[in-house]
Amino acid sequence: MTLPAAVTVTLKNGTRLLLVEKRELPLIAFSAWLRGGAVTDPAGKEGLAALTAELLQKGAGSRNAEQFADAVDGAGGELEVTPGRDVVTLTGSFLARDSALMVELLSDMLVRPRFDAQELEKTRARRVSELAAAKDGDPRALLGTYFDAFHFPAHPYGQPIGGSEASLPALGREDVLGWAKANLGGDRLILSVVGDFDAKALAAKLESALGGWAPAGQPLAPVPATAPTKGRRVLLVDKPDATQTYFWIGNTGIARTDADRVAVELGNTVLGGRFTSLLNTELRVKTGLTYGARSTLFPGLQAGPLALFSYTQTDSTGRAIDLALDVLSRYRKDGMDDATLASAQAYVLGQFPPKLETGAQLAMKLSELAFYGLDAQDVNGFASAVSGTTREGVRTVLQRVLPAPQDLTFVLIGKASALRDVARKYGPVTEMKISDKRFTPVSAPLR
Repeated sequence: MTLPAAVTVTLKNGTRLLLVEKRELPLIAFSAWLRGGAVTDPAGKEGLAALTAELLQKGAGSRNAEQFADAVDGAGGELEVTPGRDVVTLTGSFLARDSALMVELLSDMLVRPRFDAQELEKTRARRVSELAAAKDGDPRALLGTYFDAFHFPAHPYGQPIGGSEASLPALGREDVLGWAKANLGGDRLILSVVGDFDAKALAAKLESALGGWAPAGQPLAPVPATAPTKGRRVLLVDKPDATQTYFWIGNTGIARTDADRVAVELGNTVLGGRFTSLLNTELRVKTGLTYGARSTLFPGLQAGPLALFSYTQTDSTGRAIDLALDVLSRYRKDGMDDATLASAQAYVLGQFPPKLETGAQLAMKLSELAFYGLDAQDVNGFASAVSGTTREGVRTVLQRVLPAPQDLTFVLIGKASALRDVARKYGPVTEMKISDKRFTPVSAPLR
């Protein structure tokens, strides 16, 4: 797999353009990355970046929210805004004949958002309702948020990206306008476009549409480094009506630019990254303790979480966690055999090309590489890096990256009255209620 070369243009305001002509189909796709996501949320205003980002497509330029949506739908286009820890991404796909409309809509969103008060109220209320519904029903989607808040209590990565039931109701239009003024600007933007167009002509259109966009109102502070924590600690989130326990177990993993990221991907594939992984085989296939068990990483500008997660009936919580810990400990110590490595290599290599087939996928990858300061070798050399990884090399990397058994953060969501004794087996326990409006417990053991 070879990443196509991009025409790179830097606009006078600092916006970086990466343009790739791909003429096979009459389509055009973009991926816009704005530096500064949830890490820019002020204390007590968690979710502000995400709320502001969502409002970008709820009315901009001459169009209100309904008219903006109609313009996208009427052209058969797709447009999405996704807030993250370090970045806000805007992605879109249109027919090539509608490239002028695409540029107009994108520039309106970035340069002329309306931030209508009524749309803000509706969006904020929906977000609060969604959080309450997740807590009341299936809380699996919130496990990572509780883990981040507990594991990174004094770091921006601990802030809930989407906010909480405590922070969201207090966010008003002045907060949104203030965040936008401070954080939206041409100097923060990386824009990749792939499709059926002439690069020189499109660059001129984008210069006209975005070149006058002023820089962000304040410098972007660097994200502080994260590091693995020592010792064990447990957060027990009481959901009194729960019949199952949902758990995350982990520590700090790797950054996106980690030199050993290919070996880590192979190692995670074996541990919990596919159906035939060690975790899923033990917890689902062999014992039937769960319907699924996985492990995952969240690499960012700094190292994000590395965690394994699953869910099980309340009365089998201890058995499931003990088995997961046994798998993790043995794997960290022994690594994998040659046959397992070969299988993982084949799996990862087979999964890679489909991730870069479409113009939208290529645009996303170009912006991602530019954001993290990586070059095309991250893609072009991926296959050889995977094939060249040795069993002992992966084992050495995993002993660095995977947490030691004595250094783990646990989050359990379930019926606390039935889980307290189980939870105490794994370390000092901090308890909170799922009805608490924040994701952060009132008190927690010091690190």
